[in-house]
Formats: sequence, C-alpha cells, structure tokens
Amino acid sequence: MMWGYYPGMAWWMIVMSVVWLVLIALAVWALIRWVTHQTHAGPRQTGAPPETLSAEEILRQRFARGEIDATTFQNMREQLEAATRKPGASEPGHTD
Repeated sequence: MMWGYYPGMAWWMIVMSVVWLVLIALAVWALIRWVTHQTHAGPRQTGAPPETLSAEEILRQRFARGEIDATTFQNMREQLEAATRKPGASEPGHTD
C-alpha cells in the first residue's frame, strides 16, 4: 500500500479546501441573514391588510382605555362630527 504523496493530490486538496471554505462562508452568511431578519422583522404578517379604524372608533378606544376623560371625549367627538358635516349645512343653533 502506498500512503505517500502523488502529483494530482495537491490540486484535489486545494479544490476541496475552497469548497469547504465556500460552504462555511455560505452557512455563516445564512445564519447572519436569519438572525438579522428575526430581530428586525417584528411580528409575522398574515398577509391580511391592516384594519383601518375611523377617527371616532379610535376616540372611543382611547376613552375606554382611560387615556382621556368624559369631557375630553365629548369635546373631541363634537369636533369630529363638526368636521365631517358638509360645508353647506348649517349647524344647529347657529344663525346666519
């Protein structure tokens, strides 16, 4: 049995070393991409469009959570209603 060195062995060792280096580099790159994607992605999206709430619904939610008091809720709701009225309609109790 011959355990020595033969001339074609040098090229084969170089090729295999390059293959292993490329595989290791690819694994490191994939791991880095996966980790950065996991940390920056946040919660997974289901593909459904985000629910859009009306301004009045947001106001109701804020009142329900206790972020605003009843007086503020009433004032803001009245302002929203006034803003959504048609410009040509007169306000109740308002005389021109």
